[in-house]
Amino acid sequence: QVQLVESGGGLVQPGGSLRLSCAASGSIFSINGMGWYRQAPGKQRELVATISRSGSTNYADSVKGRFTISRENAKNTVYLQMNSLKPEDTAVYYCNARVRRGPLSYESDYWGQGTQVTVSS
Repeated sequence: QVQLVESGGGLVQPGGSLRLSCAASGSIFSINGMGWYRQAPGKQRELVATISRSGSTNYADSVKGRFTISRENAKNTVYLQMNSLKPEDTAVYYCNARVRRGPLSYESDYWGQGTQVTVSS
């Protein structure tokens, strides 16, 4: 089994910063892409940022220049540094990892349980 555990969410004022972390553990041979998604009330889940194993990144237009995704492969961990937060960033943030559980296994997507980020004065 594979578990993804997120941390770092909370309440922050507009203009503030938060750093999310997501650590993967369990039966892991390798992790390819990792990413962050979010879902606001009444809306569909949307991509925030992704990062490949080699460090190539991709961001949603709404967060470019404000959010930075990074990862530590040795720790199977992905981070999301969020700066200049806006009320519209309020959502549950989920991490995702594409995991291979063995040398001959297919890759599968795993998700964390989500962490709430609320931006409000």
